[in-house]
Amino acid sequence: MKRFWLSGVFGLALATAACADNSVDESSASDDAAQADTAMTSAATQEAELASLVQDEPVGVDAAAEEYEFPDDAWREVPQDRLLYIETDHGMIVIEMAPEFAPQHVERMTTLANERFYDFLVWHRVIDGFVAQGGGSRSNPAHSTEMDRVPGEFTVRRDPSELRVYETQGRVINPRSNPAMARAGFWNGFPVGTQAEALSGITADGRVESWLLHCEGAAAMARTNDPNSAGSQFYITRGNAEHLNAQYTVWGRVRSGQDAVNAIAVGTMGQDANFSPDTIRAMRVGSDESYEAQVTVEVIDTNSEAFAIWLGPYWDQGLDICDVDVPFRITE
Repeated sequence: MKRFWLSGVFGLALATAACADNSVDESSASDDAAQADTAMTSAATQEAELASLVQDEPVGVDAAAEEYEFPDDAWREVPQDRLLYIETDHGMIVIEMAPEFAPQHVERMTTLANERFYDFLVWHRVIDGFVAQGGGSRSNPAHSTEMDRVPGEFTVRRDPSELRVYETQGRVINPRSNPAMARAGFWNGFPVGTQAEALSGITADGRVESWLLHCEGAAAMARTNDPNSAGSQFYITRGNAEHLNAQYTVWGRVRSGQDAVNAIAVGTMGQDANFSPDTIRAMRVGSDESYEAQVTVEVIDTNSEAFAIWLGPYWDQGLDICDVDVPFRITE
């Protein structure tokens, strides 16, 4: 994950695209390893798809932007009940969850973490430049909870006056399944795709369709070809995965520990004979009173004037939203 700082109406087209191409291949994330095995693409296709996920080198930015000092009132502290702590062989990963966009998925991850479900499971499918998928067991990569499946929460209809997005650029919804143009911006420091806020004035419910983007560091739920089949397996992106946007449910974002995500051992259980998966040592919600490793996470308010000032030099040089890491700070 890059660091640049201190430390037209298309609702119908979007809904159609969300169900149009549910095939599972090496460029999507599956909660059913057996089904994924039967749908693998050729090695050449895999290599081409993964190559397309590699980010270009970041454009240089104005030194003044890097040195910008945010006022104290521009920082937003993340409540502990929204923080998910994942202990790995390579360090701690801290994820901020987004129940406004994926309430049922956040509830599922919170419930399973509180039940210690993920402790000592493994990162069973890790593809460099794409995703680190976790939740399989050492004896069964298709290991899953017996709880009911969670329906897809690929998009949310939001009231712009209640769920504010700072729009910054035009952006394709999904380069593979829905090339229609939309907008992109930031909500609470999350990169978001959205219908333009102006369209809320002509929609029947005064709302617009929005979705969290699969930029590097997105935390999302795996599923089978059935869009309503999420169980317990999840993934964290190790690169930009634009072709998953509005097709898979993003429920959170890495706030600290992307280096640990990118260090997880690469390989796929059941396919790579010598693959030894890394372990999910533990997963806890910050509000768990028995957990003692909580940290304070503060993220810049992306609707603040200070953020707009800080962002200006980056936008002037044409950076994509996925190339901008919203400033945060961690204190113990």
